[in-house]
Amino acid sequence: MRTTFLSILLLFLISCSRGFEPVDESNVFRYNEAANISSLDPAFARDQATIWATHQLFTGLVQLNDRLEVLPCIAYAWEIAEEGMQYRFFLRQDVRFHDDPCFPEGEGRRVTASDFVFSFNRIKDPATASAGAWVFNYTAAEQPFLAPNDSTLVIRMAKPFPPFPGLLSMPYCSVIPREALDHYGADFREHPVGTGPFEFGYWKEGVKLVLTRNAAYFEREGGKQLPFLDAVSITFLADKQASFLQFVQGKLDFISGIDPSYKDELLTRDGELNPKYSDRFRMISQPYLNTEYLGILVDTSSEKVRKSPLHSNLVRAAINYAFDRSKMILYLRNNIGTPGIYGMIPPGMPGFDTSHVYFDYQPERARQLLQQAGYSAIYEMPAITLVSTPDYLDICKYIQHQVAEIGITLEIEVSPPAAVREMKALARLPFFRASWIADYPDAENYLALFYSPNFSPRGPNYTHYSNAEFDRLFEEAMTIRDESARLTAYRQMEHIMMKDAPVVVLYYDQVLRFVWNNVHGLGGNPMNLLTLKRVYKDPNWKSPNRRI
Repeated sequence: MRTTFLSILLLFLISCSRGFEPVDESNVFRYNEAANISSLDPAFARDQATIWATHQLFTGLVQLNDRLEVLPCIAYAWEIAEEGMQYRFFLRQDVRFHDDPCFPEGEGRRVTASDFVFSFNRIKDPATASAGAWVFNYTAAEQPFLAPNDSTLVIRMAKPFPPFPGLLSMPYCSVIPREALDHYGADFREHPVGTGPFEFGYWKEGVKLVLTRNAAYFEREGGKQLPFLDAVSITFLADKQASFLQFVQGKLDFISGIDPSYKDELLTRDGELNPKYSDRFRMISQPYLNTEYLGILVDTSSEKVRKSPLHSNLVRAAINYAFDRSKMILYLRNNIGTPGIYGMIPPGMPGFDTSHVYFDYQPERARQLLQQAGYSAIYEMPAITLVSTPDYLDICKYIQHQVAEIGITLEIEVSPPAAVREMKALARLPFFRASWIADYPDAENYLALFYSPNFSPRGPNYTHYSNAEFDRLFEEAMTIRDESARLTAYRQMEHIMMKDAPVVVLYYDQVLRFVWNNVHGLGGNPMNLLTLKRVYKDPNWKSPNRRI
């Protein structure tokens, strides 16, 4: 088989990387990232592309498994003391930073508790300008992080926050060595030094990123040291259809998500993998912690809100009942996703509850609600404007058509994503399309969207929803350490909020992954994290004849 220049380059880079022996490209995991990566510094890992890359290079105190349970990582155990006001983490003694010129003689040293104090203070420091600084808003103002010895880290809280351990699994909370920051300064973004299963090999921005196996990684699986792969190769081809063709041709091992350019080629109408591809690759599907919704500004201090028909919760409920979410998912998304009839908390998140359907398709009930709101004659209601970004125009038009059948005139205004984000944050949009992707595996992440102290632009309450009983339960839930009891409070809060209907939940998204049949151990999770340390490729698998 003819070897390409990039293959030769990749093999050369791997074999020259910090003491590794030359390896066969068949043990390299290859994927394309359509969105470019601007930094490999975990302090700036706010988008999926950067999170996926830094997740291979760095580790922290804790980690999530595929069920979103918080498990040990560098910390092998922890204790919660003083009624949730203090966490004490006990660190492994066998974790080392990657070998790098920033260390004497280029050899990585052992991680200590002081490294976490340095790393966390750096994220919290406004001068760093990390998007993850908010993670430590819950910690004490004075001396939040202490290292009484090399293997013990103490975190002091400003107030109890039960989801806090889950927050520590985020890339922002990765440990980094002071030596690397001193040595590279601002260039640390392109010279990352961490403790992850892979270490930095090569990066030509916008073209290729190569990560190589960390031979000194501390985790094991089934008695074998992780990771199993020799390298990870990431390309940056912006054209998603072109990257799909590369995947079909076997030049990539994996693609994630579905793009309209190849949706109907890869999937059947009911969302299954096209049978013609089953001999080459498989589809991995599971819930994704992403709720797509329409937000309604309900702040009565706004004159615009008071004059809008959406001021009435009867009208808001009528819109919720007026369209068929199941058909929307089937015809516009090839059945990828779950109709949003159960509230804001999505499947896959602890607290998701299917026992109560809030809004299903009931057009007759919607008409009755409009009559109760005072709109008895069809098309008597003033037109309502819905603001959306271009990529959701098909869904908005579908809703426009369906609500017209109950007498609501919906006008759609399409704006660029940046403009929508700004106007939404400034509470200038009475009716807007939005989505919320979980940052951490606790339902508080979604309910915080409706806590009145979180009014935007200070927080994520873009609807300016306010309910005293909801707020009381929210604050009470933050004092409940027992997860079962806290989930009960979360369900009560969601019931209160959905009755007031400040949102129209559209659907809960799904993680879709496509991987060649010789790749094993990939799995998936509702956070859509890409974890490659357990992945391996079957060297004996024979590829069928490739058809395009």
